[in-house]
Amino acid sequence: MSVAATMSLSTAMSEKAPPAPLLAAYAFFLAGAAGLYHLVIDGEDALSSVLTVAEMLQCLALLLLAAQVLTSGSVAGISARAIGLEALALCCRLSSTLWLNGYLPVDESGDWFYQCVDLCALAASAWLLHQVLVVRRSSYQEESDTFPIMPVVVIGFVLAAFFHADMNLRPVFDTMWMAGLFIGSVAVLPQLWLIMRTGGHVEALMSHFIAVMAISRALSGWFMYIARNDIACKYWIDGLNHSILAILGAHLLHLLLLGDFGYVYLKAIATQGLHCSLQIDNTCNYV
Repeated sequence: MSVAATMSLSTAMSEKAPPAPLLAAYAFFLAGAAGLYHLVIDGEDALSSVLTVAEMLQCLALLLLAAQVLTSGSVAGISARAIGLEALALCCRLSSTLWLNGYLPVDESGDWFYQCVDLCALAASAWLLHQVLVVRRSSYQEESDTFPIMPVVVIGFVLAAFFHADMNLRPVFDTMWMAGLFIGSVAVLPQLWLIMRTGGHVEALMSHFIAVMAISRALSGWFMYIARNDIACKYWIDGLNHSILAILGAHLLHLLLLGDFGYVYLKAIATQGLHCSLQIDNTCNYV
């Protein structure tokens, strides 16, 4: 084989090889999954680990977005407002789960592993915000990242104050956890807004970020549905648990927001493989 042919083959293989940051993100997730497997020994409590897996997927989604920044050297297509909402949602939940047990898994992962995953996700969010707003600001599409997030935050806290559960028996921190859930459920909206205002093109890692986040919410919602009879609140109407309805409704809202995106994503995966890029300008309309 000639030198030129060898170099051409080497170049082709390098182009097909997954980038190192992407491999690192998945390696981190698999290491966490292995750790979770060894933590959850009691089969009777294994179901509660579903909630931990959901948080791990959220962390993976943010790491995939970080991998996009590292591989492309640009933050184009990333909404700082969406990442900010995710970070705020994580802070709200951590204000409860770092020292109270009401919303933690009952298996061994709830002792420290669950909180560490959320802290890693928060660190990834902070790093992404630093990249978007400081380090690589020249590539940030600030003029298109204009989704109004203050009403989302205010409405999230107001609804949480009315619909919070009483798992901690501390109204302030019960409200904070519920606000984190509400805000996190719609945090994807600024990202979808930015995608539509910049032509509807979605890079591969961005599409995986949105899809993995949706799977995370689906698993979390499934767990909450199974545990619906264990969610306590002060009833407004006898026999009607408004808190679990609000929790399940928030998860459902997130999945409904991504209904059109999910169809385009699955179609692209089937036809183009995992390195697919999406074009959703003619399918979805968020603006």
